[in-house]
Amino acid sequence: MPTSQYASSFGRLQAISLNLLSKESVQNLIKAKDEGEMVKILEPTWYGPEIEKAATLFKDANLLEVALNRHLVQVNKIALEATPFNGKSAVRAYLSKWDIYNIELILSSKSMNRPITEVESFLVSSRNVPAGISAGNIPHDEMKVILSQNSVDGVVNQLVKYNYGTTLMQNLEIYQKTGDLGPMMSALQAHYYQNLLESLKFFQGDEGVIRGLFRAEIDKKNVLNLLKAKESNLDRELLGKHLIDGGMVTKNELMDIYGAKDVPEIVGRVENRFMLVNALAQYKKSKSLIDFEVALDKFINSEYVSKLKNIALSIGTIFYFIIKMEQERENIKRIAYGKRYNLSTEHITSLLLE
Repeated sequence: MPTSQYASSFGRLQAISLNLLSKESVQNLIKAKDEGEMVKILEPTWYGPEIEKAATLFKDANLLEVALNRHLVQVNKIALEATPFNGKSAVRAYLSKWDIYNIELILSSKSMNRPITEVESFLVSSRNVPAGISAGNIPHDEMKVILSQNSVDGVVNQLVKYNYGTTLMQNLEIYQKTGDLGPMMSALQAHYYQNLLESLKFFQGDEGVIRGLFRAEIDKKNVLNLLKAKESNLDRELLGKHLIDGGMVTKNELMDIYGAKDVPEIVGRVENRFMLVNALAQYKKSKSLIDFEVALDKFINSEYVSKLKNIALSIGTIFYFIIKMEQERENIKRIAYGKRYNLSTEHITSLLLE
């Protein structure tokens, strides 16, 4: 893959990266008294235009959520436009994660009989920009039609025209019998990662670190499912339906690990791969699995994301930019979470990715 194709992408995205929040701005967000004050701190930054647009309809926490989502759409649209032709399919495959996010949000809302007005604004979509940011996979107006369906069955039937619908349909009967959306959600995730890893097969060596990153992401989801299942004493067979193929830890290994007696023992069995011992100490105090999610995120960031920066003139340039933007969004959301639950500044800081 000629590196010259990515030279202009690298320069353009490097220039945009200068808009990332400074350490001082992040510290100011951590010190803010609430989400309303966080919004005011973000107004002079590159989040300002989306905050201004959304401020007529939303306040505080809702305003922050909507502005973050719409900003993400705009930034990823720029990243996709900056991607050379032979890398676009891989970037589109990655960005389809937001289609999955939107579909999961809609299915959950229909399952709980929540009205359209409580959901639409929180989709990662904005008018005239494809929902899911996946190059028009599900246009905004079509997403509104999907939202208008009265039931989970209606949403799934509406999605049949897209490849997601076929995947969902295979598990619809389970939902109809049990009311459990889990198998459908897991099938969507499995479909997403299979498609993503397939899309990275045809580069000339640059994709190795990126494939490792996404396989580690699958491991993260699987390990968290193991921990959630053990905490809830979930049946092995049911757990198996929630695990995703394609990670570095096989399904058989995961099921063997699930034989552990409790959460600490599971952590001990995966410690040589993921370094969760510090998170376990925090979990024993907080009883919150978010400590493990944060630890896994930090592990992936250190072992994989940071390496993308060193393969500048390649598809890694694009993925590094997109992921760093996502990490900033996630940090802001974690700070907001900390404000909502009155966490200490030290605790909030420990949740953040660098």
